[in-house]
Amino acid sequence: MNFQGINNESIELNIIDNKTSITFDNHASSSLQFVWLKGKNIETIYENAKQPLEDNTILCLTSFDKLDIINLESARVIKFNREFYCVKEHDKEVSCKGLLFYGSNQLPYFKIPETELDKFDTLWKMFQIEMKSKDSLQLEMLQMMLKRFIILSTRIYKSQMNFSKLKVSEVDLVREFHFLVEQHFKTKHSVKEYALLLYKSSKTIGNIFSQVSDKSPLQIIHERIHLEAKRMLRYTDKSIKEIAFELGFEDLQTFSRFFKRIEKLSPTAFKNMPLGKIATS
Repeated sequence: MNFQGINNESIELNIIDNKTSITFDNHASSSLQFVWLKGKNIETIYENAKQPLEDNTILCLTSFDKLDIINLESARVIKFNREFYCVKEHDKEVSCKGLLFYGSNQLPYFKIPETELDKFDTLWKMFQIEMKSKDSLQLEMLQMMLKRFIILSTRIYKSQMNFSKLKVSEVDLVREFHFLVEQHFKTKHSVKEYALLLYKSSKTIGNIFSQVSDKSPLQIIHERIHLEAKRMLRYTDKSIKEIAFELGFEDLQTFSRFFKRIEKLSPTAFKNMPLGKIATS
């Protein structure tokens, strides 16, 4: 089921059933996706790492994410583009920038609590009904329901990620840090550079992150650079030297040391590793 507006607004609802495996790779578009997983013994493979997920887990995918799902019983998928609903521009309304999407240190997902499951089921049914309503209010109604879905998801994600114990200003800082990393990781590699953009000290940023994450701000920056390096090594024909310079390294040797320190493999060894070889974590 899909809706296409006159100004390229697009939203799709899909149900995937009885798939032993499926790949989500949205790299060619700028769309965002919610993937609501159903079933037992679900396993994902994200950036060569396997991870089990529970029934009624929702993944929040951007065009940067390539994900394989194994043992999938079924999934409900909501896919929408920027023209339909721009989460960045509506950030003050739904508080999701850098949380549900554009998080740089992990694949964002959350499990729907039993107490909230009826709300999500009802909203999904309303989505399906409205998809069939071909009138002048359809776009507005669909946008309103997506906004509601994002708000519900954000509340749960913030609670499960311990963001609820932070002040609003501190949550804003964490969100903005993630978003800035997504924008500038190729050119800004230090916490100090992001602290200047946020008008905060590096120490203040570090103290806030210590309350909600087991990773430091510098680790988040490095992991985002590392993630992009792996994608470029794996899925492009660029040379290692070209990749190093594109990611902001002054020379190939510095990039190679950086990559090997995190990956435990040289860039050359990683690039030559067979695609089917999966590392577990």
